[in-house]
Amino acid sequence: MPGAGASRQKTPRETRQARNSRRPDTSEEPAIAFRVGCFMRQSPRSPARLPALAALAADFDGTLAQDGQVGSSVVDSLSSLRSAGLRAFLVTGRELEDLRSVFDRLDLFDAVVAENGAVLFFPSTGATRVIAPPPPSALVELLRASEVIPLFVGRSCISTRATQEPLVLRAVRELGLDWCVVRNNTSLMCLPRGVDKASGLRAILDEIGLDPRRVVAIGDGENDACLFAACGLGVAVANACDDLKAEADLVTLEREGEGVSAFIRSWLSTFPRPVALVEPGRGTKSRFAD
Repeated sequence: MPGAGASRQKTPRETRQARNSRRPDTSEEPAIAFRVGCFMRQSPRSPARLPALAALAADFDGTLAQDGQVGSSVVDSLSSLRSAGLRAFLVTGRELEDLRSVFDRLDLFDAVVAENGAVLFFPSTGATRVIAPPPPSALVELLRASEVIPLFVGRSCISTRATQEPLVLRAVRELGLDWCVVRNNTSLMCLPRGVDKASGLRAILDEIGLDPRRVVAIGDGENDACLFAACGLGVAVANACDDLKAEADLVTLEREGEGVSAFIRSWLSTFPRPVALVEPGRGTKSRFAD
């Protein structure tokens, strides 16, 4: 039970709403509205004025992809998004090499956040950047000795099945590491504290000078909640876990990629065409035509 001085931690949705309420006046920016028919539920602020959204940050498994496969309609929707001048980021718990083995259209994205925030990849240049410490060898050895199966060791992230959580937690505590675990539906990831999808996305947004409040996050799992908290709008696909749906501003009627495509179509049907976007290193704000 919390002590007398303890306070309840804000949910991701409360954090996002508090942050957006402090947003500078944007009365001259066009209102953004979405067609209600695409969604199961909208928060009170969803159809009202929103920050001028400029980018999409999408999860992969269970969001863009079904059983590791991305449908042609999703690819077409992402292409339309990019053709409209908007940015797109892929944010996933997968290792980069694993992602490449199942999806060959990373060129649709400005950047990829892999390993749940630990690795950044830039398709246009092929550059990869690891922004989190590697897994301690003692932890990997102890997990193997504890027969944590399966065990996938990335450049920073360690992953396994969610059923292995007790063994992973015991190993982290036994070694006194400042690492934490996060669930993603039936999967479990172990990373240095402070490394998550939101931290990885922030690293990219800081570099290009884009305010995270102008990003739409869309996902399906527990590890997407931090993205919802960091971005201006959170969208859960129909197959998302109940905890994420509770944090979402919008919930799509369709599952996985079809839900993403429906959201993108609705967005583009009401979105002013951008005439200038943020350029890397310049930090200028996007401006939109009426």
